Amino acid sequence: MFDLFKNRPKDVKEIRNALLQFIKEQLQKTEGGEGSNITGLYLFIHCDEEEKHLYEAAVFYEIPGKFQNDEVQKIADDYAIALPASWKLEIIFNKEFPPEAIRSKNVDAALLISTLRNPLQHKVQTAFINVLSGEAEKSSYIISSSKGKINIGRGASVQTADGFFRKNFIAFLESAAHEKNRAVSRQHAHIEWDPVDGSFFLFADEGGIPPNNKIKVRAVGGDPVKLMTTQIGHRLEEGDQVILGESAVLEFTFSAE
Repeated sequence: MFDLFKNRPKDVKEIRNALLQFIKEQLQKTEGGEGSNITGLYLFIHCDEEEKHLYEAAVFYEIPGKFQNDEVQKIADDYAIALPASWKLEIIFNKEFPPEAIRSKNVDAALLISTLRNPLQHKVQTAFINVLSGEAEKSSYIISSSKGKINIGRGASVQTADGFFRKNFIAFLESAAHEKNRAVSRQHAHIEWDPVDGSFFLFADEGGIPPNNKIKVRAVGGDPVKLMTTQIGHRLEEGDQVILGESAVLEFTFSAE
């Protein structure tokens, strides 16, 4: 379908300019250019694998917030589109566009604009958890914003201290042969979707905080962060690595690869 576009942008600068022009046009159309009711922009991108690195560079995919704050916000300011301070931008690489999304005629993208009067509904976000070290039931898991609490631990079904059973969606094997799994608690952690923030958050459970086993998270190019309480979650970003206990390692990513 996208090959029908004869004059598609071919480099990073052209792609970025085309995306920004598209976003500007749609912002101006929303409520006649009055953007105070806009709560979020959801930019969907579909491109060939060989072009994906160009699109990622165009939207500064590896630098969270840069495309929103340095590019889109500047357009809003230049064209007097009064976006509220709390507005957010989410960039989603997906093979399909939501049917209600507005499609660009010049670039492989579509846009959904959420407003106070017309909030975005039934949006399901997915991501992947890859097992980099340790032995789990699967090497990769698909997680979804519609799934509720996503438990992580040793064993698929474990009995807790209160007598009830906990189901671990991401389950490390219990066999003694898997040495890297020994420091993974039966109730180690869980992931939840925050609809207000529009992000997945990692929380430690009772077995994953001191003085028991530990959880450390390291962002790409960042320093490790320890989760010290069950009450405060860590916002998961593309490429985050999560160490459970001593040597079991998970990776959070939006890419199926």
